[in-house]
Amino acid sequence: MKKSAAAGLLFTFLLLSGCLYPQAELAQNQVPYKDQLDFVQKAVDQYKEKTDGLLPIKNKDMNTPVYEKYPVDFAKLVPDFLPEAPGTAYESGGIYQYVLINAETKPEVKLIDLRMAEEIRDLRIRISAYIQSNRYPPYKEVLEGGVFTLDYQKLGLKEPPAVTSPYSENQLPLLIGSKGEIFADYRIDLHKALKETNKKPDQNEDIRALLVEDSVFVPAFSKPYTVNEKNEPIFMKN
Repeated sequence: MKKSAAAGLLFTFLLLSGCLYPQAELAQNQVPYKDQLDFVQKAVDQYKEKTDGLLPIKNKDMNTPVYEKYPVDFAKLVPDFLPEAPGTAYESGGIYQYVLINAETKPEVKLIDLRMAEEIRDLRIRISAYIQSNRYPPYKEVLEGGVFTLDYQKLGLKEPPAVTSPYSENQLPLLIGSKGEIFADYRIDLHKALKETNKKPDQNEDIRALLVEDSVFVPAFSKPYTVNEKNEPIFMKN
């Protein structure tokens, strides 16, 4: 009886992880089920307890942006705490990277949509090719906080570069910083979050946490934001 119950639980996890689907169907079924995050969260908690507070994460440079700094290392969880990585995880051929937030206090499992990373990588390649001939990126408009829009036509693009928001499906513009870093502009999502929650954060407070509170996603590939005197989202000054 116990063996039957255990087999049933394993089958449920395998189904949720997507490993029972053919590879062709996996590409069409990359939906981040909450059950998958719950399984990974439980495994992370158990690992932390068993290792006296250590976390199953990959090592990253200290300067790595906070929402990308603590990727889950499934090699440390499988097979002792998980039978395998979820089907939606990058390690299983999925499109999401599982990461931890609040790592120093109460680690919580969230996701990064890696399709954004692909778009950013492609844009970096275009900009690098442009710089080789022109020395500087094709800056267009100067925004606050050392942020610039790009002259996309000089990069051979037919429209401004953008990525799909994991929160709203809106198109988030891709911008460039003074050090050449490429990032997504989440102001449209932050404006909506401020309006819906009626929150009035302190100026100079990073408000990206508003996007994380009720979502499985983190605002990856972003710069810190705060609010102005009108409670509107703006880029935080360096």
